[in-house]
Amino acid sequence: MSRVVHFELTSDDPEKSASFFQKVFDWKITKEEGPQEYWLVDTGEEEEPGIIGGLFRPTDVFTGTVNTIAVPDIDAYIEKVKQHGGEIVIEKNAIPRVGYSAYAKDTGGTLFGIHEEDPQAK
Repeated sequence: MSRVVHFELTSDDPEKSASFFQKVFDWKITKEEGPQEYWLVDTGEEEEPGIIGGLFRPTDVFTGTVNTIAVPDIDAYIEKVKQHGGEIVIEKNAIPRVGYSAYAKDTGGTLFGIHEEDPQAK
């Protein structure tokens, strides 16, 4: 069974939203270095239930909250999505030293991510 392992929130003003979530929930939110404006959201201790996430500005594809599901083989799951009538909206891409991700829509139009962990990803 595959589980939700990551969430992403969009905001027109990520810095303001980061401050809000830090104050309300005591989340640790840090801006990442890189070509895209992206904040990592740490929601608690690893020993506690929960997941981590991200925060960024909306795009043509990303306009709300997106949940990402861990899979053992991203290529196989991309094919499963297609076989069952889903649509891949952002093709597989590497996140260096983290793994591979892709984004899809189900047959009802719900956007979600799939992620294969691989520390060797380049």
